[in-house]
This record gives sequence, structure tokens and C-alpha cells, in this order.
Amino acid sequence: MLPISELRGAIPFALTEGGLTWQEAAAMAVIGNFIPVIPILLLLDRTSNWLMKYRIWNRFFTWLFNRTRRKGKIVERFEALGLALFVAIPLPVTGAWTGCVAAFIFRIPLRLAIPAIACGILISATVVTILTLGSLGVITYWGIG
Repeated sequence: MLPISELRGAIPFALTEGGLTWQEAAAMAVIGNFIPVIPILLLLDRTSNWLMKYRIWNRFFTWLFNRTRRKGKIVERFEALGLALFVAIPLPVTGAWTGCVAAFIFRIPLRLAIPAIACGILISATVVTILTLGSLGVITYWGIG
């Protein structure tokens, strides 16, 4: 559920240190990653407007929104499909939290943003799980670690 690492950190951790199966790790990461999505989408407008009255928060939200506009060209161009792809990219700051900000900035309706973000989370979880299992297989095969 944490921003930045989200499921990209949770799945590798669960598989290497948490003792979970890949199915448990992926399922828990997807659920945990989706939990904050609806509250963020529903509260971001009101909360950011209220907090932007204070200089430090105004600077933060100005930076966040400008950065998301720059990084979110795919969302701007392809809207809900672009939002799903943006969230699906398994790199830091391209996940569900930033996807919610992108949906807000590019005015993607809730009825499209929620399923797009959910699809992006599922794709990202699949990619991260496969990459982690592949890395663990290579490590085991070569006797590293």
C-alpha cells in the first residue's frame, strides 16, 4: 500500500523474505495496492485544494501535479487505456498512487479510472511476479545467495 514501492517492492519481499507462495504474494500485493485507490480518487481534489492554502503543501502539490503531467503523456493521449498502461509499468512512481493523480489531472471519470487502475495493477503484479520468480530461479540455478 505504500507509495513508490507499492507491489514492486511487496512481491519480491514476500517471495524472498515473507515465505509466501507466488499466488499468495501476488494476491495480497494486488489487494493492498488497490485499497487506497478509491479513497485517493474520491478525496484528492478536496484534500489538495484545502492543503494548497499552506505554502509547503502548495509547493508539494504543484511539484506533484507538474511532474505527473510531464510523465503522464500516455495518459493524456490514450486516457483510460493510457492510465492502465501507465499503472502497469513496473517502475517506481508509475503505479496506482501516481495513476490516481494522473486520473485526477487528466479528468478521467471515476467509472473509467477505477477499472483502468485495477487492470494496471493486475498487469504490473503479473510482470513483477514473473520477473521475481525468474530471478529467484536464476539465483537458485547458479547457487547464488
